[in-house]
Amino acid sequence: MARGEQQRGDGQRRDRRDRNAPEERVDSDIVEKLVHINRVAATVKGGRRFSFAALMVVGDQKGRVGFGHGKAREVPEAIRKATEEAKKSMVRVPLRESRTLHHDGNGRWGAGKVMMRAAPPGTGVIAGGPMRAVLETLGVQDVVAKSTGSSNPYNMVRATFEALKAQSSPRQVANKRGKKVGDIIGRRADGASAEGAVEG
Repeated sequence: MARGEQQRGDGQRRDRRDRNAPEERVDSDIVEKLVHINRVAATVKGGRRFSFAALMVVGDQKGRVGFGHGKAREVPEAIRKATEEAKKSMVRVPLRESRTLHHDGNGRWGAGKVMMRAAPPGTGVIAGGPMRAVLETLGVQDVVAKSTGSSNPYNMVRATFEALKAQSSPRQVANKRGKKVGDIIGRRADGASAEGAVEG
């Protein structure tokens, strides 16, 4: 095999790996993860014109996370656009003891369905692909998550965000019901401490 062909083959393998595996970049206190890159070809009069679509997830690993997508003729420009959109759309999610979710949750977007469960310390992030990128940038350290249905990364990320937006801390529930946080905590099955819940 010629040297040029070998180099081209290596480049194609690297491009394929980059497209599927989340790539992480740290910008000050914001962590940026590249979830997916899609190459789109438009057939025009002179031939084919290629452009790229990037899906990015950003978060401060302290309870704030956002996602965005951008399109451009070059990959770096698509990533830059997606990162800017993700930073504008960041949402705050209450975390229990700054490590896991307060309660189980389900999310759905299109044909993408996800299920997330709070987990005890030491469990780690048990999630795959786009879900893992969202949960890690959010700052979750212990969670069990499963995706059923569509494996489209856009649908999976949006479904994960729908599940995270439904999260509520004991303090928020207590305010809605006009009760004390201790009354809400006392009913929790796993017996988490009231201090840890108040922090979230």
